Amino acid sequence: MAATFSNESLPYFPNRANHYILMSFSDTTEISDVMSHSQNPYKLSFMFNLGAALFEREVMNLKYISMYFTRYSYGDAEIADIANIIARREKVRRLGLGCLQFLTPEQPKFTFPYSKNVVLLEVEGEKTHQSDQKYCEKTRRDVARKGIPLTNLISLSILDRMK
Repeated sequence: MAATFSNESLPYFPNRANHYILMSFSDTTEISDVMSHSQNPYKLSFMFNLGAALFEREVMNLKYISMYFTRYSYGDAEIADIANIIARREKVRRLGLGCLQFLTPEQPKFTFPYSKNVVLLEVEGEKTHQSDQKYCEKTRRDVARKGIPLTNLISLSILDRMK
């Protein structure tokens, strides 16, 4: 998958790459086994520990994942507002809240201060990754109109094949 980091997140991802491998685990003990065999000490690896999905629906063509962070911790009422707004967006497959954890041999220069306030959208793909990004941006603006600003963290375009 191809990764695009927002300008605000760049200082927190010093050894970032353009391409990553996405893996999903239900048992976190498996992660340390995979990382010990495949981690390059010079490349950044990170993990999003997702809690229960706020909503989830079946889609056939997952093509885009957009991650945001909030600068503030919100209560259940605000989280429900976010879920209600995003649930109206028909191409969003899953909405989840989670934490960001860096898996690197050395501590990053800057600690990401909002690692416990990560919002993840999984989106069914359209024609291009640019159209998927615009769709996510419109979704972010819809949430911001409710008074809950989301700041773009990372966008991941799921590639059919490497170019």
